[in-house]
Amino acid sequence: MDKIDIKALAKINIGLDVTGIRDDGYHEVRMIMQTVNLFDKLAISKTADGSISMSSNLHFLPVNDDNLCIKAAKLLIEEFNIKQGVNIQLEKHIPVAAGMAGGSTDAAAVLFGLNRLFGLGLSRKQLMSRGVMIGADVPYCVMRGTALAEGIGEVLSPLPPMVKCPVLIAKPGISVSTKQVYEALDSKFDSVSHPDIDQLINDIKAKDLHSICSHMGNVLEEVTIPMHPVISDIKKNMMDNGAVGAMMSGSGPTVFGFFEDNKTARAAKEALTATGMVKQLYLTTLFNNKN
Repeated sequence: MDKIDIKALAKINIGLDVTGIRDDGYHEVRMIMQTVNLFDKLAISKTADGSISMSSNLHFLPVNDDNLCIKAAKLLIEEFNIKQGVNIQLEKHIPVAAGMAGGSTDAAAVLFGLNRLFGLGLSRKQLMSRGVMIGADVPYCVMRGTALAEGIGEVLSPLPPMVKCPVLIAKPGISVSTKQVYEALDSKFDSVSHPDIDQLINDIKAKDLHSICSHMGNVLEEVTIPMHPVISDIKKNMMDNGAVGAMMSGSGPTVFGFFEDNKTARAAKEALTATGMVKQLYLTTLFNNKN
């Protein structure tokens, strides 16, 4: 095998709580992670000269050592003393800087791809243990599906698959600095409201969409929305047009909405498009490892 094509799937957070700040500056979290069927495409090819190179359809993305894909490739090539190199072609569709783990899922795809391409024989668990060296979300992006993430996001417990439903994903034409969001949270940490993650887990197990939506929560909304009120406007538009629930994913600014049926979701997509508030808008479905 000299080339492999891989889909790198995006994630949303059905629940996101920050429970503490560690001495090293990282934050302790409890999050419900969910993969969605929105993906980047990667084509990874072997090269004879031992070089590691990358190209992308987005001119503003770094394609040097700052890109997590390059870091993932170097990690495995150096660990296993692989003499050949790789070229990574990235076709980006997941919104960038949007709270959907776009960079992390691309890195996870590179780990998976090189494992197959060079016959390294690593298990999913072994790939996940290497992923945490690249970023806290990478192990989850290797695992995929529905999961509880704890620690700094790297301690993962699989959950039963989410109830099937259409999901509308909307990103306004702004980008959010995760660093600024967490700094703002730190300044008011004692006064924020925390979602009930345990109740949300029970709702997921019961496959009760209305209960899931009533208990969804993202503690970061309390600091991101005041910085970018359009996030709240998008949520309201989705709810006004039939969403059972709508919430910001990660540190934002992406908003997702869960719907009971495709007809309502399609109408909501048209209504949201007409507002001009959204730069990228996708109607898709939830992914689980049994898909």
